[in-house]
Amino acid sequence: MKLDFSRFYKACNPAKTLSVGNPEDRQYYIDFSSVRGGKIIETIGRTITRISPDEPTCQLFTGHIGCGKSTELLRLKSELEQQEFHVVYFESSQDLDMADVDISDILLAIARQVSESLESTDIHLKPGYFFNLFNEVKDFLQTPIDLSAQAEFSVGIGKITAKTKESPNLRNQLRQYLEPRTEGILKAINQEILLKATQELKQRGKKGLVVIVDNLDRIDSRIDAGRSLPEYLFIDRGAQLRRLNCHVVYTLPLALNFSNEYEELKNRLGGGVAPKVLPMVPVRTRDGGDFEQGMFLLRQLVLVRAFPEVPPQERQQLITEVFDSMETLDRICQISGGHVRNLLGLLYNCLQQEDPPFSRQCLEYVIKGYRDDLVLSIEDENWELLFQVVQQQIVRGEKEFQSLLRSMFVFEYRDETGRWFGINPALAETDKFKSLTQAVV
Repeated sequence: MKLDFSRFYKACNPAKTLSVGNPEDRQYYIDFSSVRGGKIIETIGRTITRISPDEPTCQLFTGHIGCGKSTELLRLKSELEQQEFHVVYFESSQDLDMADVDISDILLAIARQVSESLESTDIHLKPGYFFNLFNEVKDFLQTPIDLSAQAEFSVGIGKITAKTKESPNLRNQLRQYLEPRTEGILKAINQEILLKATQELKQRGKKGLVVIVDNLDRIDSRIDAGRSLPEYLFIDRGAQLRRLNCHVVYTLPLALNFSNEYEELKNRLGGGVAPKVLPMVPVRTRDGGDFEQGMFLLRQLVLVRAFPEVPPQERQQLITEVFDSMETLDRICQISGGHVRNLLGLLYNCLQQEDPPFSRQCLEYVIKGYRDDLVLSIEDENWELLFQVVQQQIVRGEKEFQSLLRSMFVFEYRDETGRWFGINPALAETDKFKSLTQAVV
């Protein structure tokens, strides 16, 4: 079987998120749950469908940016829809300026997305509280908003969020107006939107409403008045975000898992339940040995993009259509550290260099560029921290997180013993790291 180059090129795009509900995308999906320490998405789904189908739940989901959270959340959406839930999934970065977010921005984004989704199913809500609110803010926002009985609520709120996303000054004006009204807004969302929506959906045979708010993990970590923006939103205001009257899944910045206020986060926003973490796909065991199960699945991640219609075991026989040898395929999987977007990015860079089958020389050229880019951003004290992580396999506290995990210098893994941390394999090959290792030996 010959490789379809055009299709392969599109399938390797690291910026593309697989939507498992789409049959074309579904053929590329690889289930890594067996090596990631548990069936995380199944746990979130079971909480909604089995444990508390009729009572609102608020669940938290986190992990490295690029590790596959959006793909897993879209799988959750598909599976919940199969069980007759109405699911509203949206990427918050489309509505919000991730460097400047407040509680009112998140609430309005949820209100707009839920209303727009319902309108697409011919459920049209007319929340009186918000039409009054629009009437009060349209003048200083200088935005015409249709307040007639025929007007769609989502269009009105969409105009407001679009206008304020473009202008920090208008955004601040609106926030100053909305902040003292946060409780009223929350009450109106619950009673005039979510409650009515759930009632209408159940009359149509649906089991309930689920809102999945993706990309909140991308919120900027800037410090203001001694608090980071994520701490302010998800800890200080977490109790309000939790009070939405439907099932909600929030993505959170991984840094919060290393905050000294982690227990506050768990209790205020999670209701006593810890955030679910999506770790990397392990390419090695914690003692440095080969991890064949993880490597097999990563090979499949690459090969399925070349031959989606071929059964998994038979794809192995077609490796030389994509790489010059099995060793070259293993090399790209190992150097990725099990970070899905990194692996696809390396593969995409190979495609930019030459047509398959990729030579080892081409791959090493791509790896060198990736490694050199990583090294440029490492400060001297980070090398010592990296060496400590390798020795202890533990990351402690926000300071270490910010400098190591957020920068992709260190990855988190899970096994039957628990969590452990390992250095990005590309950095382990640098002369600087090798010299540190030799100095200790």
